[in-house]
Formats: sequence, C-alpha cells, structure tokens
Amino acid sequence: MQPLAERSRPRTLDEYVGQKHLVGEKSILRLMIDSGNIASFILWGPPGVGKTTLAKIIANQLERPFYTLSAVTSGVKDVRQVIEKAKSSRFFSQASPILFIDEIHRFSKSQQDSLLGAVENGTITLIGATTENPSFEVITPLLSRCQVYVLKPLEDTDLMELAARVIKNDVELKKRKIVIEENESLLRYAGGDARKLLNIIELVVNSDASDTVKITNKTVTERLQQNPMAYDKDGEVHYDIISAFIKSIRGSDPDAAVYWLARMVAGGEDPKFIARRLVISAAEDIGLANPNALLLANACFDSLHKIGWPEGRIILAETTIYLASSPKSNSAYRAIDDALALVEKTGNLPVPLHLRNAPTKMMKDLDYGKGYKYAHDYENNFVEQQFLPDKIKKERIWQAQDNSAERKMSNWLRMLWKGKY
Repeated sequence: MQPLAERSRPRTLDEYVGQKHLVGEKSILRLMIDSGNIASFILWGPPGVGKTTLAKIIANQLERPFYTLSAVTSGVKDVRQVIEKAKSSRFFSQASPILFIDEIHRFSKSQQDSLLGAVENGTITLIGATTENPSFEVITPLLSRCQVYVLKPLEDTDLMELAARVIKNDVELKKRKIVIEENESLLRYAGGDARKLLNIIELVVNSDASDTVKITNKTVTERLQQNPMAYDKDGEVHYDIISAFIKSIRGSDPDAAVYWLARMVAGGEDPKFIARRLVISAAEDIGLANPNALLLANACFDSLHKIGWPEGRIILAETTIYLASSPKSNSAYRAIDDALALVEKTGNLPVPLHLRNAPTKMMKDLDYGKGYKYAHDYENNFVEQQFLPDKIKKERIWQAQDNSAERKMSNWLRMLWKGKY
C-alpha cells in the first residue's frame, strides 16, 4: 500500500490545494497551462508545498510525455539519455516532452550545462523544483532560459481543506471514523507542508486500533514523540543531529562524526548545508591548531558544486574525518569575541595618527601617517610600534593555546615583541 501522501496526490488543478497566486483563476501559470503553451520554468519553494505534484498535473493536462530525474541520484549520463529519448519519441508537430528535475539545486555545473542545448532548441520543456534560491544555485545561462515561480507554505485553511478531503475520500481512511477535535498541534508540526500533515495523520491513525480515531493536540504530540519520523530537515531532529555532528568533530571522534554525517545524507539533508557547517567548524574548532583544515573544508564546499551528488558524499566524509582527527583550538573564535566585547566597552576609539592613511597634502600636514615605520625595512620584517588605540594599547586579545602550531606562532611573536606575547 502506498503512503497516504502518495495516494492523495492531486491529479488535476481543481484538486490542487494552495498556491492560488499561481494556479488560481486567471493567475499567470493557470493561464499558461490553459493555453497549452508553456515555457521552461523553475518552481522554488519549501518542501511539501506541491512542486512535484504541480509538474505532474501540468504534464497530464497537456498530455505530453513526462520524464523525471532526481538530482540526488542522476548524473550527466542520465540527463543525456533522457534528452535522446525525448528527441526520438517526438514527432515534427508535437509539443516538446516535459523533463522534471527534482532538487535541481543539487545538480553540479556540468550537469546543468548538459541541459542547456535541449532547453534552448525546444527538445524538452524543463520544469525544475528547488528549495534553494535559484539565483545562487542554478547557473546563469540556464536560469536565463527559465521563468521562476515562487511557491509559498500552505495556509492553515489549505491544510485543513486537504485533511478533510483525504479523511473523506482516501480508500483506507474512509473505512474508519476519523475526527479532528483539535488542530493546533497538527498545524504547528505540519508547518505549511502538506506532506508532513498527511504523514502525521497517517501516523496517528495507524497507531490507533479503535474504530473511531480522535485527533487531538495530545495524540499528535505523543505519536510524534514516539516516532520522530526519521529525519526532518526542518524539525527538531534536524538540529539535534547537526549538533551531534559538530560536537563529534569538536570532540575528535571521527567514527561518531561519520555516523551522524551518514544520518544526514540518508535523511536527504542538503549537502551544501553540511559543507557550510564543516567550514564553520574548521575555523571555530580546529582553527590555528591546523589552518589546513579551513582550506580543506573550503575545497570541500567548492567541490560539491562541481561534482554534485551522490559522489559528493565521499568529499564530505573525507573532510569530516580530517576535521575530527585534527588538533583543536578555538583561540581565533575567542579572540574575535573578546575583541568585539572590547569594542562594545570602549566605543569608537580614534586610530593612532601614525597608522592613518594620508592621500592628500592636508592630511599629511595634520600628521596623518607621520612616524609610521614600514616593517619590511627592518630585520625579520618587524619593528616595534603601537598598533592599538592609545586608550587600550596594553590590552591583550589573542591568547595562544597549547598545540604545536600555536606554540610555534607564540614563540615567534615573543621573540619579536620581547615580552608582549
């Protein structure tokens, strides 16, 4: 038996819930669909608001061949195969087939490049779906050939309309008496996501063996606590797992770090979200104890854009293990926070005159830059002079921690400054 969310998927625009600004009467997308002449476009919106459903409805209503690819599992080869299939199956006067690409933001540059020719010459009509801003995640040449339509989280009235419809019409649910006595928790946990709403209803109904199922705030909360539905990219489990991931890296446990990475990968987490957190961890937790960690984390982030998925999981794993196995230091993290606290405490202190820029004669006459010593003119490219404002010239901010890299840096600074560090 298919899950409720799949069984209840609308098949016509009249059954489609929400997004009235796009598919309501006389709306832009509705008019285009009714005309039978659609151009390539990208649907941008949060999960569970009907992007995939809308694409399928459009293909059915226009009676066009419909091909679908997932950016999570498909590569350039798969894209080219679909394009060749579309070419071979299309007759001269026939409208172009529709290619739907779910999570198109996960396609690498080369994968997106492989679509350009077919979209431009009309071999296919592209419908992409993304939860990320297409301006950042879709290459400019492809974006310029597509209209972008923004889908919104479903309103509470939309969700309750959907709930009433499935309770009345679903082949399984209509066999029992289901009453929604309270809907606050149902709507809160759904969070504008139709798929979540239907999953919650199915979970509550399946866990109740009685003929009459009463959906209340209490039953929804209890069932979700007992079964947190694996991994929810927008829910509490999402934050718990990323927290465990980062703390495992900070705690130098590569086994645990890779385990939590696998939980996120298996749960469909956005790889770029993971990569961003790795970059932050490299700076915050490894820091100056191993500056190469930040270089590797940044290379990981860049490589994901080039390689895509699923091979990107290997890059994430390599970086995770390297960071977890590296010596740790948060001295840079503490230094900037201490510096910000000092700025908050002391305000906008004036820059010492000898450090000021002097691009004009007037500034030079005011002694801007006077007395500044150019470090490279001195032995070891260093000469002692004051760089902090007068009021805080004796303050210490960065404190080296006890690791080989920072000990070496600290020893060098002590040699130069004769006691300051």
